[in-house]
Amino acid sequence: MFPGMGYGYGYGYGYRIDPTMILLIPAILLTLYAQYKVSSTTNRYFNVRSDRNLTGEEVARRILDSNGLYNVRVEMVRGRLSDHYDPRSNVVRLSEDVYSRTSITSISVAAHECGHAIQHAHGYAPLNIRSSLVPVVNFASNMSWIFIMLGFVTRGVLLEVGIILFSASVLFQIVTLPVEFNASSRALTQLTTLGIVDDREVRESRKVLQAAALTYVAAAVTAILQLLRLVLIANSRDD
Repeated sequence: MFPGMGYGYGYGYGYRIDPTMILLIPAILLTLYAQYKVSSTTNRYFNVRSDRNLTGEEVARRILDSNGLYNVRVEMVRGRLSDHYDPRSNVVRLSEDVYSRTSITSISVAAHECGHAIQHAHGYAPLNIRSSLVPVVNFASNMSWIFIMLGFVTRGVLLEVGIILFSASVLFQIVTLPVEFNASSRALTQLTTLGIVDDREVRESRKVLQAAALTYVAAAVTAILQLLRLVLIANSRDD
């Protein structure tokens, strides 16, 4: 149950549905569409082999070396599409399918994670901001809903405290958008500049990266609408 469902609406034989829940409908639909899009697109292009026949690991190594990032390692990690760049260890970690396969999805995802490594090396401001927010968000995301739930029970200031904490998570989602978009842009530039893909393949790579980016858009929209919903509930309580 989402906080606020039925709160303050008790009468007769039950509860009326919280009208602010309607704000979450677009977010739910966008999230479902994003999940479908990333799944269908990545699966489709996992079955399309790149003409250069390079694995994700080979593409990652080539991009990193071409940018002077010889100190950044490329490692395989378990899981499906669990790929990420770890700035603390200077490691690009690629999932098994991405690391060892020569598909369009594999080289696109590998290039994207290298885009993050290049951002880190160049001191890309949004990435630095996002990294600085991580400890704050880790605390806030764990505590915000505790305060929000207590706020609904006590009808006190704890709800407002929870909303403020939740705002940190919303900010993190918003800052994540330029970080991910820029990493994809860098990935496509590297793939074309280094001659890893041709014109047809770069269009296919763009489709893979755009589908993945949609999941971050959905997460940001969901967080913003949830925050707006909580603010509306808090204001209705004050009234």
